[in-house]
Amino acid sequence: MQLTLEFGGGLELLCDSVKVHNVDVDVQNGAEKLTMKELLCWVRNNLIKERPEMFMKGDSVRPGVLVLVNDCDWELSGQLDTTLEEKDVVVFISTLHGG
Repeated sequence: MQLTLEFGGGLELLCDSVKVHNVDVDVQNGAEKLTMKELLCWVRNNLIKERPEMFMKGDSVRPGVLVLVNDCDWELSGQLDTTLEEKDVVVFISTLHGG
């Protein structure tokens, strides 16, 4: 499944400072759909190069990370249960800043 993943607000530093990733994610076990929970696991294993704890806590993103799926807050579409489709755009933005 082809997706565009974007990282901002400092999260791109965890991915070798690359903000936009056009990726092809394999759907596991013959499933027809990919969920955000599965995508987050894939991102942690394939894109995060350092300090994965700054991106994820348990099975989800850390508090303070805004997630948008096709410009819609994932809290409105089911969070971890959000179903992704071909060519979706998923954006991760850290809202936490040092000072």
